Amino acid sequence: MLTAGVFAGGINTVVGSGTLVTFPVLLAIGYPPVVANVTNTVGLVPGSVSGAIGYRAELAGQRARVLRLGTASVLGGIVGAILLLTLPESAFEAIVPVLIAIALVLVVLQPRLSRMVAERRTRARPHGGPLLWTGIFGTGVYGGYFGAAQGIILLALMGIAIPDEDLQRLNGLKNVLAALVNGVAAVLFIAVAEVAWAPALLLAVGAAAGGQLGARVGRRLSPALLRGVIVAVGLAAIVQIVI
Repeated sequence: MLTAGVFAGGINTVVGSGTLVTFPVLLAIGYPPVVANVTNTVGLVPGSVSGAIGYRAELAGQRARVLRLGTASVLGGIVGAILLLTLPESAFEAIVPVLIAIALVLVVLQPRLSRMVAERRTRARPHGGPLLWTGIFGTGVYGGYFGAAQGIILLALMGIAIPDEDLQRLNGLKNVLAALVNGVAAVLFIAVAEVAWAPALLLAVGAAAGGQLGARVGRRLSPALLRGVIVAVGLAAIVQIVI
């Protein structure tokens, strides 16, 4: 779990989708899907915070964005966590393979999305407004409920809605928003849900280290290799849940 946490923390900081590494590991060692998801969320919070701290230079001058979009992330994360806790476990088991499949498609299409965002940035004027806020809220609901590829969705939304901003600065903002979603969901889970604390603590230590590693050297890693690993473990998770 420690190694999986390091890997997930690094991936989440650079792009997103770390859950597609750690969630299948938790399933493989025998935890039920909902317990695995709750434990995964709690364990990865330190990695999200660590990644945001690692990108603190890119966050300079973005306080207003953090406050405005952060409210959407917090509210969305709360709604998503409540949905996870109130819907039957059978619903989670039915929905999550679909969510993982969608996340895998986003992982595979991420280079194309990045190119589309780059093209859009040459044509549009910077804006955010209620549409971006709504999109961030919806992503927060998704993140509070499950969260795989949450970072990719956030980057795509902000890259289109804030077209003249540097993508590295948006990545720093993405890390803060993901940390807020995971943080509020984790607080609810700790209060009222079953957390497997031993793997959660191992994940937390690994993810915190991975967040710093991802912030420092993540841009040097091969994107193709990362996507290949993520897709492989995501498919393994789908098989694990369905079977």
